[in-house]
Amino acid sequence: MDGGDEYHDNSVPSLDIGRLKVISALGRGAKGVVFLIKTESSNAEFLALKAISKASIEKNEINDISDGSEYRRICFEQEVLSRLQHPLLPRLRGVLGTDKIIGYAIDYCPGRDLNSLRKKQTEKMFSDDIIRFYAAELILALEYLHGLGIVYRDLKPENVMIQENGHLMLVDFDLSTKLSLKSPETLPVITSVVKSEPMKKNRLLSFYRCCNSGISPEDSVSPPELVVNLAISESDLVTKSNSFVGTEEYVAPEIILCKGHDFAVDWWCLGIVLYEMLYGTTPFRGSNRQETFQRILTKSPELVGEPTQLRDLIGKLLEKDPKQRISLEGIKGHDFFRGLDWDLIWRISRPPFIPGWTEYEDTEGNNGIDVESIVQGIFKTGHDKKVEANESAENRNNHENTSDGVRVEGLNHPSSLTDNFSIF
Repeated sequence: MDGGDEYHDNSVPSLDIGRLKVISALGRGAKGVVFLIKTESSNAEFLALKAISKASIEKNEINDISDGSEYRRICFEQEVLSRLQHPLLPRLRGVLGTDKIIGYAIDYCPGRDLNSLRKKQTEKMFSDDIIRFYAAELILALEYLHGLGIVYRDLKPENVMIQENGHLMLVDFDLSTKLSLKSPETLPVITSVVKSEPMKKNRLLSFYRCCNSGISPEDSVSPPELVVNLAISESDLVTKSNSFVGTEEYVAPEIILCKGHDFAVDWWCLGIVLYEMLYGTTPFRGSNRQETFQRILTKSPELVGEPTQLRDLIGKLLEKDPKQRISLEGIKGHDFFRGLDWDLIWRISRPPFIPGWTEYEDTEGNNGIDVESIVQGIFKTGHDKKVEANESAENRNNHENTSDGVRVEGLNHPSSLTDNFSIF
């Protein structure tokens, strides 16, 4: 493999671009293009390959748009993927490096994303029971990430894929970061000991054993409710991040205010996603970014309809003060999830929707697809901002009532619109 050694762990297989059967281009995100590929091994598999232009990254560094953080972010994303072992999160299946592109592959999800599935529903909304199932799976995925010290920061329906078995898969760790543990001197004083809930603790321990994390103790923060049940929250254990990142309509108030943020931003995003699943739109969308941010900071969500447990949960998730926002323990104990067996949710054999493979299952690949040319053509090294904005505007016009927002990363980062088919 040419030029790819610095981007991956030796235990992860290298992909040879000349030996891949490229089925189709699935879509594009802010920094890469995603392709459906088929491996040539004896047990051939479908994978989703994210390919990123080296020239585009290097141009940003030359023009001081990036300080080298783009390469670091790619490396961080691959490192995270290589360590994840959870049924609702992707596995790093291979890495790719040539003179022109770098990339990596994860398991392909034939059900596309949660936003696409929602638009197929009657009135483009989900029922409370379906929302409960998908919400529970998102909570388990976020709980696992938080247990590793990782705050996701970009939860939105377009980043939630439907696996072949109908369960969710949370993808795209481009904006994620790992929060550092506070020093012993700054940790809160613990005045109470473990609550007397041995059955609950045993179930949680059983869940994490089933997930078989594989993360060494010195490299991770123990999952919050395994260090638990202490009189502190998961956010009390870590330092805050001050990055200005996220997708416009899903950004938490504390990110906009640049006051520092932690795991609580993911629970805010979950509230936005649940609202969108229930009402078919996000709660704070404005005519432009400034108006959207102003509404996020000042406007209460309009929870139209009779009071329900789901609406109550959404209201608690969309609490603007992160210190008052409902915590993981409060979420899992909320009446909306009363009677739910958290240990078994991701083992359900018949989720609400199980996708088919009719579109791709019989294809042998398209040798006419040149991955490098497509990636370089989309992410041109000249006039990138203008090209990306124009192409994104066309994408918006081709998709009815898209809920995609502007992805913001740093105050000087050029705005880019994701499309409905983004995989990463």
